Amino acid sequence: MSNQPDYSHIIKALQQKYDDIDQDTDDHLLGLLYSKPITYWDYIQTDALLGLQTQRTTLPDEMVFIAYHQINELIFKMILWEISQVAEKEDLKADYFESKIMRVSRYFDMLTTSFNIMREGMEVEQYMKFRYTLTPASGFQSAQYRFVEFASTELINLIDYRFRKDIDRDTPYTHAFEHLYWQAAGKDHKTGEKSTLLRNFEKRYKDEFLRFMQTYNTKNLWTRFKELPKEDQEDLDLIKAMRHYDYTVNVTWVMAHYNAAKHYIESGIGDGEATGGSDWKKYMHPKYQRRIFFPDLWSEEELQNWGTNI
Repeated sequence: MSNQPDYSHIIKALQQKYDDIDQDTDDHLLGLLYSKPITYWDYIQTDALLGLQTQRTTLPDEMVFIAYHQINELIFKMILWEISQVAEKEDLKADYFESKIMRVSRYFDMLTTSFNIMREGMEVEQYMKFRYTLTPASGFQSAQYRFVEFASTELINLIDYRFRKDIDRDTPYTHAFEHLYWQAAGKDHKTGEKSTLLRNFEKRYKDEFLRFMQTYNTKNLWTRFKELPKEDQEDLDLIKAMRHYDYTVNVTWVMAHYNAAKHYIESGIGDGEATGGSDWKKYMHPKYQRRIFFPDLWSEEELQNWGTNI
């Protein structure tokens, strides 16, 4: 009696897999015969990843700044990956929704606590020197973070509160785009003209933003939540998870960012201005813009005091 394992069920499954996509199973098996074994560094693309940190100065702490922001962008990518699964889920249930929201919240919890790495990991004097080589670039120009916002809530909740009464679901996306809350941070408050920071940002990403806004108009997290059966919308674990996500992104994480920026910008070294020239305090502090993804999940008192008790 042979002790050789029986692989027939695996072969049959492979044949079915490749038949389903109109492929020749033999060709793929021959490919495996001649392929190289995978290694960690090839799979993770370690060499490529570690070659992406290019300093503009000779100041050592600039490396911390670059790597930290690249890590943030990787985390944003992971967040968008999780949100997209909720957006595309056909038979969406409360437990699945909650598990994905908590994954995203953990990423933002990590981002929140990670600001200490930048705040305590760079000498003020070094940062205040190399930051001038970044002008007019700014973290304001993180497109992925804007995608996270668009994918999290209905567009009206991202409109500058001064213009919300004049915008509804029938408003053209191009018009709504011009009244997003962060537009004000990129304009001269006296002339209304867009800064170089904002013009560069829009030149690179505006078309992508408009497409993304339209795509997620009907499948953002808030819309998908309101599509759930009433009993799922009243699921306490899901509500708790969504409130945690909302507060973490729009208050806790924002304030951690705000305090890190304040630590450097108001250090007494330099001109006290952000690299992109934005009115960074009013742009960043949650009590001014009152960004809230899921407004119906908060009491009237909580809404009125948003971002003030911190």
